[in-house]
Amino acid sequence: MSLEPEGVGRPDASAITAPLLRVWSGKAKPQVAASQVVARKEALAPLSAQGNIAPTCQKAALMLRLATLLCCFALPLRAETALAAVAANFAGAAGALAVAFNALTGHEIVLTTGSTGKLFAQIGNGAPYDLFLSADARTPALLQSNGHGAPFPYAFGRLVLWAPGAAATAQPRAVLETARHVALANPALAPYGQAATETMAAMGLPDSLRERLVMGENVGQAYALVASGAAEAGFVAGSALSATSPGLVWPVPPRYFAPLRQDALVLKHGAANAAATGFAAYLQSPAARAIIQDFGYGVPK
Repeated sequence: MSLEPEGVGRPDASAITAPLLRVWSGKAKPQVAASQVVARKEALAPLSAQGNIAPTCQKAALMLRLATLLCCFALPLRAETALAAVAANFAGAAGALAVAFNALTGHEIVLTTGSTGKLFAQIGNGAPYDLFLSADARTPALLQSNGHGAPFPYAFGRLVLWAPGAAATAQPRAVLETARHVALANPALAPYGQAATETMAAMGLPDSLRERLVMGENVGQAYALVASGAAEAGFVAGSALSATSPGLVWPVPPRYFAPLRQDALVLKHGAANAAATGFAAYLQSPAARAIIQDFGYGVPK
């Protein structure tokens, strides 16, 4: 199966995602489609227009029409809350997606962020998460083998070497060789840290660099080490930087590390939770992918 599947085995979220781009852009609130308005008007049409109907039949017909009317609304009859475990690199994007999903459906997604390895351990110890957004594909596959749901790709991460005090045109190798400290996420816990170690190996950097490495538990902490000046350079998630980030911002060539495919899945605890299953479907929608791309990620095609 391709690493970037298009629509295979995914829930159909098209019915709930059409107005989301308007929600995220701030140009308008979610709107009801014209067909929905017609359906609502028809549902409320006087029953007398249907001819002579016995009172009991009239009541049954009215109830049927009211049920049809309620189905036209985007918001569910009963909103639910789901707890999502989210890889630290995706925290900002996940927050934006949760807000947009709540505006669209009324469901609430509560986020807990951390390194993929730490969240995996918490799930194994019985933490009541309903869904998991990992920073890799291997960890969700392990969870599936333990009886959880089927994983699906939702984003492709980008690794960047950032040195805010260096010239924008500086050579990445020279920066790494001269920096007093180089930050990265712990490769034993975070896929972005593993990608950083693969990059340094591919670049053929000297072993002496190991003595100057400083590690955060996750890639968010690696970013904080560089931003605070504790490390002069570091490997961070591309989503953490912007066009105005100072210094050297070097997107690491993809050939230097294994693809940072990020998979998600609904966990056993959330299998019957409408908020969890709905958010999983929403993540695979064009509207959600537009938000994910805005945060600097690649998306499945």
